[in-house]
Amino acid sequence: MGAWNGPGESAGAVAPPIFQTSLFAKPSFDAFVRQQAAEHEHFVYSRGTNPTVAFLEERLSLLEGGEAAKCFASGMGAISAVLTGLLRSGDHVLFVNTIYGPTLELAEHLRRFGIEHTVLADPGEDIEEHIRENTALIYVESPGTMLMRVLDLRSLTAVARHHGIRTVMDNTWSTPLFQKPISSGIDLVVHSCTKYIGGHSDVIGGAVIGSRAAITEIFYTGYQLLGAVMSALEASMILRGLRTLPVRMEEHQRNAERVINHLASHPEVVAVHHPYADHALDENIISAQFSGFSGLLSFDLRNGTFERVRRFIDSLSLFRIGASWGGYESLVTSPMRPGNAAQLRSNGLAPGLIRLSVGLEGAERQIEDLDKAFDSLPKL
Repeated sequence: MGAWNGPGESAGAVAPPIFQTSLFAKPSFDAFVRQQAAEHEHFVYSRGTNPTVAFLEERLSLLEGGEAAKCFASGMGAISAVLTGLLRSGDHVLFVNTIYGPTLELAEHLRRFGIEHTVLADPGEDIEEHIRENTALIYVESPGTMLMRVLDLRSLTAVARHHGIRTVMDNTWSTPLFQKPISSGIDLVVHSCTKYIGGHSDVIGGAVIGSRAAITEIFYTGYQLLGAVMSALEASMILRGLRTLPVRMEEHQRNAERVINHLASHPEVVAVHHPYADHALDENIISAQFSGFSGLLSFDLRNGTFERVRRFIDSLSLFRIGASWGGYESLVTSPMRPGNAAQLRSNGLAPGLIRLSVGLEGAERQIEDLDKAFDSLPKL
């Protein structure tokens, strides 16, 4: 495509230039017609391709081990493009593991267009029993949302290939540094670049990585027609995040391991949810799929009433209350709401579930903040 090729271009700039333009003029009408007919390969209009965005896409595809990538204005833009671009009326999607809530909300919305789905929240169940004749897609998260449970990707993709079913995985938790699902047979990988890849809580973006044919298909259906376009400025900010991703992820991991060890020994904690804390997890799966672990975890607070969860969270000061994760700052949230304990249990979640995004402030400060919140709880 001819994206930026390095410091030899643009007066020796070491950072990719921001091509802040909506369109690209052509030297002749013939060139315009030819390039517009294959817009996924040419810079015609920035709703299609842009050199700054294309440079980011090349880097993401290399990191993830795919042939090509497409970037979007958000993670949900990427997920929406995959589901609407690849599925048609009459298809069935099998979701495996606990899945990001808005993804399932989109799946519910797609029912009105004749696309059905099943949620298999228990990763230990046999997926063969839930595959239908019209199953066109198996969509997974590993580790899964909230409980961080891990799937055996090679076994899952072997079943999918046997039935001729495409597989998609949300790899935001691990980033391409700590897990490469394509090497385990996954067809398409999606990311919210808002999280660890961007890394600074100041940009929103998403990406899909896979075969060149699949990305081209998504480009002309789920991308061009839905318009969830990543701008050149956002691409530049995410490229900046990629430069420090290895250093940041190692520190997230170091801090999280110390926090997990502390939580696991605390009398107010019933369980800690993170692959590092899952002693029942098959070591062969860990060694085959992971080269490290991120800093997103959850734990079950003892006697997890809404009042105790609220008291704990409001007593934190270093851990700030927020919906996202993956930046410098440590964050905390919970699915607990007044009166929803039964609903949480029906979804396999403990009422006292609290999610932590362990940031980069240092484990000593993070543990001190958590202990202060534990000490604020009324003694039972």
